[in-house]
Amino acid sequence: MDGSWGAFASSADETTISQKEAARFLLQAQFSARPLEIAEVQRLGFDGWLSEQFKVKPGQSGSDWLDEAGYGAITPKGEYFWPMMGDHMAWNQFLTAPDQVRRRTSFALSEFFVVSLNPIEGFWPPYMIAGYWDMLNQHAFGNFRDLLEAVTLNPAMGMYLNTKGNLKEDKETGREPDENYAREIMQLFTIGLYELNPDGTLRLDANGQPIETYTQDDIVNLARVFTGYDHNFDNVTKHDVDWLSYPVPSTEFCRDSMKVTRANHSYMDVTFLGLTIPGGTDAKVKLGQALDHLFNHPNTGPFFSYQMIQRLVTGSPSPAYVKRVADTFADNGKGVRGDLKAVWRAVLMDPEARAMPGTDGAILGKVREPVLRLTQWAHTVGVKSENNKWEMHSTARDDRSLGQSPLRAPSVFNYFRPGYVPPQTQMAKEGIEAPEFQIHNESSTAGYINFLSWMINTGYNDVKPTYDRVPDLGTDVSAVIDWLDLHMTAGQLSDETKLVMTTALENAGQNQEVTPKLKRQMWVAALMLVMASPEYIIQK
Repeated sequence: MDGSWGAFASSADETTISQKEAARFLLQAQFSARPLEIAEVQRLGFDGWLSEQFKVKPGQSGSDWLDEAGYGAITPKGEYFWPMMGDHMAWNQFLTAPDQVRRRTSFALSEFFVVSLNPIEGFWPPYMIAGYWDMLNQHAFGNFRDLLEAVTLNPAMGMYLNTKGNLKEDKETGREPDENYAREIMQLFTIGLYELNPDGTLRLDANGQPIETYTQDDIVNLARVFTGYDHNFDNVTKHDVDWLSYPVPSTEFCRDSMKVTRANHSYMDVTFLGLTIPGGTDAKVKLGQALDHLFNHPNTGPFFSYQMIQRLVTGSPSPAYVKRVADTFADNGKGVRGDLKAVWRAVLMDPEARAMPGTDGAILGKVREPVLRLTQWAHTVGVKSENNKWEMHSTARDDRSLGQSPLRAPSVFNYFRPGYVPPQTQMAKEGIEAPEFQIHNESSTAGYINFLSWMINTGYNDVKPTYDRVPDLGTDVSAVIDWLDLHMTAGQLSDETKLVMTTALENAGQNQEVTPKLKRQMWVAALMLVMASPEYIIQK
């Protein structure tokens, strides 16, 4: 094998894929590993299965679901200002969407191009975050360059990082263009703080120090490109109501890309990262040239590739792994740069991703994010809403909830930093990055287990578990543990852990009449033990 994903694909497809190998692949590529999904991976091979998933059309959008659930109604209560339906939308999308690979990769993108529901105010916050989520889903299998422009012009991003309403310089008042988006598009969305080698390692100067990628002057110049943009109300209908002195807009401005007003745009020359764009250039052309320059920067491929590997496979990938994915970002084999389907394939098909734990070349893995744990549980056992409202709220509190909530990162720096290394640990001694450990602590561990204890049993408001997707194994405790080991952990539970679980469950079930209620209680208890175990929480 030559180390490329293509060579691995050919090799893997020629051999039999075990159930554990298929389940492990599924839990990296999407949320769940249900029996039929495992069988499909075994039938089609890793590469073939991915090809089929890329053909799946997007499921219902978040915006359409909000409409369907009645959350777009204009009422005297003023729900158009309420943000919590954004959480209902997010949880509905995560827990029920059938196009799981698209949603899983979009979640990874949402942790790179971060917009959070937390600070979004004004009319229709749920539609604003839904518009952002829908945009990520639309472009998840497209090209990075198109995605970068869609992110830049998205109205939620405009509100989050101040591009909305960003005005040109004014010499009389001393006003200067807002620099927030110009800084973050370089620092977080494309090139990062320091120059990188193609394998993601730092380039060093003659003194052995990292080389900064941009200066404050680059930020000041690039900020001029993002002036003049604001919400696009071309498709909005304004509704006069009795209880307000101003009209309520319809929701289209939450979805449509921002629009430039040329009178508010800066026409000063823009010089950044070695590129000069003459000031008289049309605003849209100028935006395209600036984004092209960032897209084609040599840092963008390894910077993005490194973090996508972290989100899907392992927190501390090898330089060789990063380089293979970055090379695919640079050229998908057909001369196309930024092909995201090729990038996802390279991330998931890499020999390091596919090496089973305990074998040569096996990865270190990563902490399974709390949102992914709950989403996996829901897809595995089945959940439903009794009224189709999906009234789950933010689960961000770490003392009595998950410690993480979808589309509610605490800052533009995501829930955790990509370079986080847990202090005072063996990982710190070895320089191993483990980003998700930043939200894993004493409080979050206890809060997660307490949340889990009632969530997987009785559900959350109208959202109830059905357990109609698990097999009828009677009260065969060992069979239940084995089933959960395969479908929840891809066979990562040790014999010792399974013995402890089996003993605990058998003791609890002794001398009781076998009823449907007892069988369900056994599944709940078994899931509780599995999902609280370190062998589940660390995904390898």
